[in-house]
Amino acid sequence: MTRSDAEKTVYINMKKEFERFDMAAPPVRTRWFLRPLTVGISLPEVLRHRTRLVRRGTEGLKPPYVLLCNHNAFFDFKVATMAIRPYRANYVVAIDGFIGREKLLRDVGCICKRKFTSDPKLVYQLRRTVRNGDIAVIYPEARYSLCGTSAVLPASLGKLCRLLNVPVVTLICHGHHVNSPFWNLHDRNVSPTEAEMTLLFTPDELRATPLDEINRRIVEAFRYDDFRWQRERGIRISYPKRAEGLHKVLYQCPACGREFRMTSRGAQLICGACGKSWTMTELGELRADAGGTEFSHIPDWYEWQRANVRDEVRRGVYSSGPLAVTVDSLPNARRFIRLGEGILLHDGNGFSVRGVDVDGDPFEMVKPVPSLYSCHIEYDYLGKHGDCVDLNTLTDTWYVYPRGRDFSVTKMALATEELYFDYRRKIGKPCPPGLA
Repeated sequence: MTRSDAEKTVYINMKKEFERFDMAAPPVRTRWFLRPLTVGISLPEVLRHRTRLVRRGTEGLKPPYVLLCNHNAFFDFKVATMAIRPYRANYVVAIDGFIGREKLLRDVGCICKRKFTSDPKLVYQLRRTVRNGDIAVIYPEARYSLCGTSAVLPASLGKLCRLLNVPVVTLICHGHHVNSPFWNLHDRNVSPTEAEMTLLFTPDELRATPLDEINRRIVEAFRYDDFRWQRERGIRISYPKRAEGLHKVLYQCPACGREFRMTSRGAQLICGACGKSWTMTELGELRADAGGTEFSHIPDWYEWQRANVRDEVRRGVYSSGPLAVTVDSLPNARRFIRLGEGILLHDGNGFSVRGVDVDGDPFEMVKPVPSLYSCHIEYDYLGKHGDCVDLNTLTDTWYVYPRGRDFSVTKMALATEELYFDYRRKIGKPCPPGLA
């Protein structure tokens, strides 16, 4: 796939030549002796959450087919495992999932991917999967949802589905975000959860349907809202710390407008600038402790922030940084390697990370706006490393950890998408809703 110069990533790591993950290795069909293990690990949790699986058009469906899944928690993989049994699958998994367990993940059928990169090798591996007569499991949102709603999907998804020329099935899970949200992974024991497994296209329908319509139908199938689902089903969560971590997502106060001063404690969300606070109810709604409630529905607050970022982007004033950062590299699946200290800037030109490694040699990664339609972020990675932005090339993954308090990786993620959408708008090729 060719790209214009404006889309190319600049990547420099002058001295370090590490062994790189073999992205071209063919997918492994799940080893027979591991298949009972995958079910044994998945079944207890599916039973504990009393997951209800509804099939629409997939009764009796046999591989090969493509399974497109939404992504809110690790529990997603366990539900998918039970939904497709007794058949084998290859799962597209980000490289950080392989750390320290590459052989095991390959043997259970995982295919490695570096997030938000265009890698022709992945297409080859997925074609190999369906030619083997297996299921190609893809999580096209490429990250856990930040607030239990659908994320941007790649515009190439419809083209990929048509190329693979097998049935396309969606698996949309409900309840996984409110059970274990990305911003606080504690299991809330939500029960029952739900999953919908739907036949979206047959091969004949793929060939007869325009690409724009294929993409539109996929986007429509991926519309979900976990907090609305919780409220409509009257599912109460009594976990006393249910709001802790939510300030990572809701970083701007709607009462005073200040950014990066939100905190959370127990069931409360608090603005450190103006002092206003909100309590998260057992039904997942927000209620102001004094005065009016600006947003009772958490995704509405999140989308209000997006609109504010969009305004900054269109006025040409958006900027995060320059920020002092620590950079870790993941060239292979063994472990992260500390590159060194640097400076991160995210503005109308995209991302740039520049610094000097532990040996005094320069490193640099520049991701122009057209090269990145979205990005992956982490909150307090592994409970000890802090918030970070995950930037990738085809051969390396950098976890970039800003320091200080005047930033939000959530705002950077929103701005990455809004910068891309604005770029497309300016060149006369706006993205359809839900696609990039």
